[in-house]
Parts: sequence; structure tokens; C-alpha cells
Amino acid sequence: MIDIKGRWAFITGAARGIGHGAALFMAERGCNLILQGRTAAHCDKVLAEVKALGVNAYAVGAEFSDLKQVEKMLEEIDALGIDIDIVLNNAGIQIAYRTEYLTTPASDYEESFKINTIAPMMIVYHFLPKMEARGFGRIVNTTSGIRLEPEQAGYSASKAALDKVTMDLASKYNGTDVCINITDPGWCRTDLGGPHAPNAPESSLPGVVVGAFIDDKRSGRNFAAGYFHGLTLEEAVSKAQDEIPVYTGSIGL
Repeated sequence: MIDIKGRWAFITGAARGIGHGAALFMAERGCNLILQGRTAAHCDKVLAEVKALGVNAYAVGAEFSDLKQVEKMLEEIDALGIDIDIVLNNAGIQIAYRTEYLTTPASDYEESFKINTIAPMMIVYHFLPKMEARGFGRIVNTTSGIRLEPEQAGYSASKAALDKVTMDLASKYNGTDVCINITDPGWCRTDLGGPHAPNAPESSLPGVVVGAFIDDKRSGRNFAAGYFHGLTLEEAVSKAQDEIPVYTGSIGL
């Protein structure tokens, strides 16, 4: 298991929910943080919380439906002169639940893909070459286990696309110390998941961050948070490395 103390992580969707929990978890272990929200001010609370834990931290803002804002945010991060070691792409949106799913508008797909697929991959493509040059990096993209629900077509399609491009990219880095994987936090009671979800946001830990701590140079795995619920971080990392297979391109991921 790697030691993240003194490293820098970039966490999207850090202002609330699972991203907020992940930020605190990382800060408790000494990781410095750059936190993204729709505006930097949205991260004021979590920024104060992580700084109180003794780490360095900055907040940046970008609305992911506006890809120009994503580009500007990345330029702002570059201007800090910080090497990002870990990316936790947690930000996402469930655009709508369409009971009359045969009337799903094209805009559901357009907005979902910009926020859930294109923006996170812009971030990955931006930081990945620098990780590769330094010989170290951890990227964890957040997916969803939603299946067989045409009522959420825009959301589920955008997450399926994120799975596909992430795993295809991961195949190029398997065997290196730049590890690219995905995580599924499960259906949690967050602003996205809604109040009737069966799981507390805390149940996503340590599963949603385990990909930041692995040390076996393997990429292309899905670290479903429920599989690690109730484990210590050390137990979760051992389980992740020993039991989660690398995606090989077969149907059924």
C-alpha cells in the first residue's frame, strides 16, 4: 500500500456527498488536496475541514457542462506549479428520471455526456502525460452500477461510456506505476442518489479511494465500494489487489 502523505490529489465533486467524504479521508492520511466544486466558494466548508487536518489545500471552480470552464480550471491548477499524483473523478450528475422514457429528450444525453464523460476525460488526458513522465500516478473514475433503467438513459449511457474509455485507456498502462481504474460507490443517499437510496454515503469508504492506495501496477479494474464496506484501508487494499480482476474486454464488466 502506498503512503500518500505529502502527495497531491485532485478531487472533483468535493463540495458534498461522496467527494466530500473522500476529501476528508485523504486529508486524514496527510494528502494535500485540490478540491473542485461548481464554484470555488462551494468548497469553502470542506476546504476549511481539510486544512484543519494539517494538509495544504486549494479550491477551484468549474461547471462541467461548460467545457471552457473545465479548460480554464486546468490552467488555474497548472499555474499553482503543483504535480498532481492522484485524480479522483467523483463529480457527476443524474440529469432526470424520465417515467415516460420514450420521450427522453436529446438534451439529457448532451448534458450527461459533457458532465459525466467528457469533462472527467479532459482531466485525465491533462494530467496523465505528467504522471507518465514522473513514473507515478493514480486515476480513479467514478462509475455507476445502474442497469436496465431506461428512465435514466442519459445518466447510465454517459457512465457506460466513461467505463469504456477509462478501461480502454487503462490497458495501455497496465504494468506501470500509473494505475487507472474505476469505482462504483453504490446507490447512496446523496444529492444525486436521493433520500431513498439504501446506503449512507459513508458506506462508499474506503472503496471509492482504494484505487489511490494500490501498489501492484495493475490497471483496468472496477473497485465497487460495497465489496470493501466495513474493511480497514489496509484490508481493502489487500482485497483489491488479490481479488479484483483486470478488465480484459469481455462482455459483462
